Amino acid sequence: MKQQESANVLWYREQMNIRIKRFDPTLPLPEYKTEGAVAFDLAARIEVTIEAGKVGYVPLNVAIRPPDGHMLLLAARSSLHKRGVMLANGVGIGDEDFSGNTDEYHAALFNFSDLVVTIKRGDRIAQGMFVPIVRGGWNEVDDMGFPDRGGFGTTGNT
Repeated sequence: MKQQESANVLWYREQMNIRIKRFDPTLPLPEYKTEGAVAFDLAARIEVTIEAGKVGYVPLNVAIRPPDGHMLLLAARSSLHKRGVMLANGVGIGDEDFSGNTDEYHAALFNFSDLVVTIKRGDRIAQGMFVPIVRGGWNEVDDMGFPDRGGFGTTGNT
């Protein structure tokens, strides 16, 4: 376990042993590109062409078993929008039990441009990170016990 201090907050970086299956072993395993990266890059397994205003499904070449008590969060790489596409569902959530031999992760990409967009084999388009999860139990009440704050855009307004 590696200990680091950042902005007076002590945090630890652990290396977890993750079960992963590649569908095309000629493409590299996902990788953290820098020492400080919190997410690993995921690449397209095949070339996918997405018409303007449509959604295309890009296979990411991996089945991954998140560690017990964790989920896999899939997000767009920060430069993805420059290509005229974005994740159609905002983010992807990979459950622990989505980890069978044919459970390949995909990126659902929405082409918001007026042009046809082609994602080439090997293009890094998404990133993944393991996030600890906590499941809640519901305690239904008639009164939340806190004052109302208002709707969207009301934070900090008096």
